Amino acid sequence: MSTTTVTDTASSNAGRKKGRLANLRNIGIMAHIDAGKTTVTERVLFLTNKIHRTGEVHDGEATMDFLEEEQKRGITIQSAATTCEWKGTTINIIDTPGHVDFTAEVERSLRVLDGAVAVFDAVSGVEAQSETVWRQANKYGVPRMCFINKMDRVGADFYKAVRSIVDRLSANPVPIQMPVGAEKDFKGVVDLIHMRYYEFLEDQTVKPYEESDVPAELLEDAKMRRHELCESAAEFDEDLLDLFVEDEEIPADMLQNAVRLGTLAMEMTPVFCGSALKHKGVRLLLDAVVDFLPSPLDIPPLTGINPDTDEEETRAPEDSEPLSLMAFKTIAEPTGDLTFVRVYSGVLEKGTKIYNPRTTKDERIGRLVMIHANKREAVEQVHAGEIAAIIGLKRTVTGDTLCNPDKPIVLEKIQFPEAVISMSIEPVKGQDRDKLGTVLGRMMREDPTFRAITDEETGETVISGMGELHLEIVVGRIKGEHNCDVQTGKPKVAYKMRLTKAIDTTARYVRQSGGRGQFAVSKIRFEIAEDEGAEYEFVDEIKGGNVPREYIQHVGNGIKSAVEGGSHGGYPFMGVRATLYDGKSHEVDSSELAFFNSGILAFRQASENNTTLLEPIMKLEVRTPEEFLGSVVGDLNSRRGEVSDVEAQDDLRIIRAMVPIAEMFAYSSTLRGSTQGRGSFSMELEEYRSVPKAIAKKALEQD
Repeated sequence: MSTTTVTDTASSNAGRKKGRLANLRNIGIMAHIDAGKTTVTERVLFLTNKIHRTGEVHDGEATMDFLEEEQKRGITIQSAATTCEWKGTTINIIDTPGHVDFTAEVERSLRVLDGAVAVFDAVSGVEAQSETVWRQANKYGVPRMCFINKMDRVGADFYKAVRSIVDRLSANPVPIQMPVGAEKDFKGVVDLIHMRYYEFLEDQTVKPYEESDVPAELLEDAKMRRHELCESAAEFDEDLLDLFVEDEEIPADMLQNAVRLGTLAMEMTPVFCGSALKHKGVRLLLDAVVDFLPSPLDIPPLTGINPDTDEEETRAPEDSEPLSLMAFKTIAEPTGDLTFVRVYSGVLEKGTKIYNPRTTKDERIGRLVMIHANKREAVEQVHAGEIAAIIGLKRTVTGDTLCNPDKPIVLEKIQFPEAVISMSIEPVKGQDRDKLGTVLGRMMREDPTFRAITDEETGETVISGMGELHLEIVVGRIKGEHNCDVQTGKPKVAYKMRLTKAIDTTARYVRQSGGRGQFAVSKIRFEIAEDEGAEYEFVDEIKGGNVPREYIQHVGNGIKSAVEGGSHGGYPFMGVRATLYDGKSHEVDSSELAFFNSGILAFRQASENNTTLLEPIMKLEVRTPEEFLGSVVGDLNSRRGEVSDVEAQDDLRIIRAMVPIAEMFAYSSTLRGSTQGRGSFSMELEEYRSVPKAIAKKALEQD
């Protein structure tokens, strides 16, 4: 990571706004890769005087892309946080990655944000990753608005992009602006709420735009668009509806309030437009963030579970409430982990103790900082509704709840997708083996979708992640940031297993070695969960004490160990439901270890000749010029692909298909070759499916 700067001044602490939740916005910038998220964020920071010159993504100088790999590749890899001020409102911003391999960064950011700005390319409209981040925002109930970027690009079409939001996202986008011109002739927008015309000026160093009445030649079109806006907004304000039905003039403040209500209810998505690279439309976007996106006061009180009573409790976003916060991101550093947190209630103070219900341990707050990319400002307190970071927590990981020790609460966890590919890794120099282990441990703390395990039989270290690019960047960081030279094996598919049929089994774990023996008998019913992708589930149906209560959970832990460790190649199992319904014990020879081992034995017996190999199936979107359509589709068919849709977009063809990831290694070079370098693709995990028998046999033999 780049060198960081820490400032600790009384004036900076005093200058921070406290308790003014109505004037606080916690937002994320999200989109498909290359739609312009980081450029939008860069312009926002410039306009709010957070930076004094803009750095460009393509030059590797963007403020929020500060990792070496981000600067080298010109993409966002990890979410970056910053805080700025606009017209009396504090805006906490998280710039998220657009590549599907780093979707976990979007997932954990949206979990703690109140609102979001979805950025779309005016030419491409909704793209594959746009759908993914939109679904994630739906899952966490995050109100959002849209910014149609790159309006000055050849082929830009504002209304076509808006239609794609309806068709692909099943959303209700409502234009708040009417663009004037497009491509090289894009010169301004009409604000449909206030009926004002903003003409963007080429030399924005002096003045960003000229504001005036709507020109006569645009007035009729603008009135029609405003009428459509009023019709959409009328659902959220009865007074506005009465005026609309009577065909009366609707005041701007009434219309703006109705749009805000619709946005907060997630039944309307305001749409704005511009060209962030040319600084066009970003000021108006900032105004809209303040006007339409929620403050912490607009979000329903947080609900969680009291770990002592298992009862549901709520926390309002107020300083007077008991402290509750969530750790949503960790950066492992030599001086101590940097843990990003969202404070939902209470006041987090330097030097106090906080409780982690997962570990049942207290941790002390050493240093608190506000974050701006890779710079930090030390603070004494963080108030309800704010986002900050703690330096030095030792046992806290992503998704942990932290709270007042006397008023414990557990908030809903963040769910992360499973890894889909893996590869072996080893240090070039033997003496770097311990160093590599330390580095991999740090990276796992940072990234919940990254895994590293050591095969006990071979001693081989295997890393797993969300895709080839994910692992490629991990390896690049190990070599570059951590100065540890490594070599890797070929990528492999992260297969999973499933039981073929339900089965009952009796596991007798009996060992006698002269002294005290080991005795445990467990009768277990193994079933396939209704949701075959569900996590392992253990059910206790013991009656009459045939298995003493203190041993029951150890049976479950033994089964879990076997389920996760896998068999037949070491692949973990999905959708296993195990019910312990009977057993036997011995008053002398039974022990926790004996029943743990009986659980392992039971699963091995149940899975013997009773397994199906599963492979990750990816949802693929390929964009190619029309003349290469036939060769691209033919190639996908040869990869066991199932083409579901081909959409025309000017001279481009968008192919959507489902393809096993086993067939997609090195696909980028094949696509470049078959489209003369003009094709592009993106993919994400959709589901797991059974592997055809011949391919499964070959895969298992290789392992």
